[in-house]
Amino acid sequence: MDDERAVLAVNRAFYDAFGAGDAAAMAAVWSTGPQVACIHPGWTALSGRDDVLKSWAGILEGSGGRVACIDPIAHVIGDAAFVTCGESVGNSLLAATNLFVRENGAWRLVHHHASPVARAYVKEGPQAGDPVH
Repeated sequence: MDDERAVLAVNRAFYDAFGAGDAAAMAAVWSTGPQVACIHPGWTALSGRDDVLKSWAGILEGSGGRVACIDPIAHVIGDAAFVTCGESVGNSLLAATNLFVRENGAWRLVHHHASPVARAYVKEGPQAGDPVH
């Protein structure tokens, strides 16, 4: 399996764990090192594996399986990679970035960041009237 497909497989495992409300499966996709971080929508940044996994344990208790990853795209840069995608969580639509590193030969998640989007997720890119950055 090439690196992009391997990263997308771990990304899929992340969303499968999220949807299933499975804290053990969620922990399995994250790096075992302490240098992990997460920014949930509306939260301040969390740092450290213990704090990140504790946050996920609380979220997974009430997730109810209503999450989907939309249009994931993997970008591999040596032993690091990131996936950009949309997330459908209940009635909310988010934009997300998931950062992975190769750890002992396997891809592991080290950072997740999700933020609400102002309009429907559109794969085609910026639309007329969107702010320019």
